[in-house]
Amino acid sequence: MLPTSEYHRLQSYQWNRQSALLQEVKAALAATYPDTDMSGDGQVVVVRFGSYAIEVVPAFLLQSGQYWICDTHNGVSYKTADPWAEIRHIDAADQANGSNLRPLIRMLKAWQANCSVPIKSFQFELLAADFIAESPWRFKDFFWFDWLLRDLFAYMYHRANSSVVVPGTREVIPLGNAWQSRVETAYGRAAKACDYERENYLLAAGDEWQKIFGQQVPRAV
Repeated sequence: MLPTSEYHRLQSYQWNRQSALLQEVKAALAATYPDTDMSGDGQVVVVRFGSYAIEVVPAFLLQSGQYWICDTHNGVSYKTADPWAEIRHIDAADQANGSNLRPLIRMLKAWQANCSVPIKSFQFELLAADFIAESPWRFKDFFWFDWLLRDLFAYMYHRANSSVVVPGTREVIPLGNAWQSRVETAYGRAAKACDYERENYLLAAGDEWQKIFGQQVPRAV
């Protein structure tokens, strides 16, 4: 969060205020991390540390409690963001569905990292929140997460080319379909793993889950 004085200073620029802000934040970070790969990307400064990256979002606090953040896509402007509303939305959905949403999201993030799924994390968080409210397994314990995940992948596949609505700002975000083939593959593997489990072929099921989530998931429990 930046002081309001920085917003007014940037307003004196004739053009490209948001791009200039991202570059100034990038330069400030580079003073501390001089050998780190960084780039400005739309609304954030991406700082790459080896196997992971951090997205730094410069923001100005509004009187409403929301924020203005940079948006250098489709022209340059500020856009309104409401991260607290997003957090409340996920918290409420988690509490309303047996505290199963957050573990489900963590598993999706493991899949995203292991399979290089080209979708933003907050987009599949909103998809998972929509899905779990309709799932017959939403109040079950962790034993049922194999079916929960299988059904979530099927749900996500059919949501390609639709959109999600961001809590707080009501911004409509198109989902596209660049990730659809990966979720189709994940569904096929999850369905096969569930079938193996039904037949008590636990190691074969574990092989399928590892193809989805990587070897951080044990082959057998």
